Amino acid sequence: MIRSFLIFFSFFTVSVLFAQDVLPPDKIYGELFHDVQSSRIFKDSKTFADAIPKKDPKEIVKRYLEIKANPAIRFSLQLFVEENFIIPKEHTAPSISKEKEVIKHIENLWPILTREPDKEIEGSSLLPLPDKYIVPGGRFREIYYWDSYFTMLGLKESGKTEMITSMINNFAYLLSTYGHIPNGNRSYYLSRSQPPFLSSMIELLADIKGDYIYATYLPLLLKEYDYWMDRTDPTQHIIKMPDGSLLNRYYDQAATPRQESYIEDIQIAEKSNQPKETIYRNLRSAAESGWDFSSRWFVNGKNLHTIQTTQIVPVDLNSLLYHLERTLAFANKVSGNIIQQRYYNQLAERRRKAINKYLWSAEKNWYLDYDLTTQKVSPELTLAGMAPFFFSLAEQSKISKAKITLEKDFIKPGGVVTSLRNSGEQWDAPNGWAPLQWITIVGLENYGESAMAKSIAERWVTLNKNVYNETGKLMEKYNVVDLSVKAGGGEYPNQDGFGWTNGVLLALIKKYDFKN
Repeated sequence: MIRSFLIFFSFFTVSVLFAQDVLPPDKIYGELFHDVQSSRIFKDSKTFADAIPKKDPKEIVKRYLEIKANPAIRFSLQLFVEENFIIPKEHTAPSISKEKEVIKHIENLWPILTREPDKEIEGSSLLPLPDKYIVPGGRFREIYYWDSYFTMLGLKESGKTEMITSMINNFAYLLSTYGHIPNGNRSYYLSRSQPPFLSSMIELLADIKGDYIYATYLPLLLKEYDYWMDRTDPTQHIIKMPDGSLLNRYYDQAATPRQESYIEDIQIAEKSNQPKETIYRNLRSAAESGWDFSSRWFVNGKNLHTIQTTQIVPVDLNSLLYHLERTLAFANKVSGNIIQQRYYNQLAERRRKAINKYLWSAEKNWYLDYDLTTQKVSPELTLAGMAPFFFSLAEQSKISKAKITLEKDFIKPGGVVTSLRNSGEQWDAPNGWAPLQWITIVGLENYGESAMAKSIAERWVTLNKNVYNETGKLMEKYNVVDLSVKAGGGEYPNQDGFGWTNGVLLALIKKYDFKN
């Protein structure tokens, strides 16, 4: 495993040059792609983006253009697509019998959500990975970056260390091949990354195997940091704050409709007063955040067409990068590089001070995003504000204040709610998400608030188990406000499976020794 990891990095330069030739499906299929997505043959735009050609893509495109240009030929676009592509099922629920115990159900799900090493197929959007991995489930047929950390929490409890290692190995491959870890292993995700949880994954693996893991993956951590700090490419993730300190934002490298949400993005752009390129980049950048979509990105906190993701300095992203800097410092210590250890500790301390200066609101008693347009903290309170506690960068005095806000505004019957605004978007009220429950719970534990942490965990676990007992499923997200109603909002129906829900649920049951 380590040998293959080192091979990936020895070919880093050559691989990145090769990766520039990888084309997403809209570039491969051109007019055909546009016509299929515009016709809404498939309810989900991601379906055709994931389709696999049955023959040479160039031949398919050539034939399509010939037919389309000949008015004497009457043809069905849907039949043409079905004849020339293998179409993935729009939703594949796990085929598994319901178990009495939810832990047993999760253990049975791991092999169903496992994918073996991929084979390269010309014209497919799938980026082949050399090792096995876990997918979230439902429409999410590929590995996802930040999802994977929360899935790994459950894999650790299941004793599946080999799978954790394989997934990190795949991220090493993606980073060495494409210069960054994309949103997921699809060509249409290559213009962006996702919340950088790589250092947390390595910390998790080191907890199992020992501190030598930090030294082993130090080159990987450095590549990840270089990407986010614009050292390898001018990705425009860095923001200089008024006092000269550096913080980061999300910033997708493309300014076109997302291929997996093609028509949806075009329709949103038509409603917006922003230039199309601007709205497309902001939609894409919200996808890079993982919070697609949420009122935290909107100018008025209400409408998606006012989205301004690139004008927001997110508190969770900067907390993640603080953790990456601290991890780089420790990895250098393990490797015997004391000067580099001090260097990254200094960077982490500068970021910690900037976060506490610019992203803490004494008025709201909460960590908030920073709006570059107004040069003030955002008025939108979200659970992203718990990230500084999760990564232990918040000052101890702030937990008592944040605890009051948390109890008054965020704690609901089913756990903690994502935001205080019900905008109709999925990363807002009344929805709760497994990763945000974990971040909140661990953040409270880090600062000695164990009773509140356990109470939230108990609410979330009870909700998950009740829905499972009723449906036999574990869902992508849950309504934590009204426990009789399913979660909703967003561009697609609630998915079941589900990787990070399984991981967090299993980890919480084991952490607090809850009854199965």
